[in-house]
Amino acid sequence: MAPYIPPACSFTDYLEAAAVLHQVARIIYLDEHNQRQEVEAKIRDIYAAEGADWCKLDNGTLIRLDRIEQFNDNKNEGACAI
Repeated sequence: MAPYIPPACSFTDYLEAAAVLHQVARIIYLDEHNQRQEVEAKIRDIYAAEGADWCKLDNGTLIRLDRIEQFNDNKNEGACAI
């Protein structure tokens, strides 16, 4: 997998808010085979491990945050400046 590039802080804020509010979200992401996947699920946790930030969904799916292309109507554009 490519080196991790943290998504824009504002994009991560959307993910964290959905997790706190237990909202079902539509997530479009690239899986480990670079295939586009779409899922509707609740975000159970966002955490850092193995040099990257990860999103765990209520269906057990783990997604590296920079692999998410779109969350609801929010596109993952840009990178975190921190």
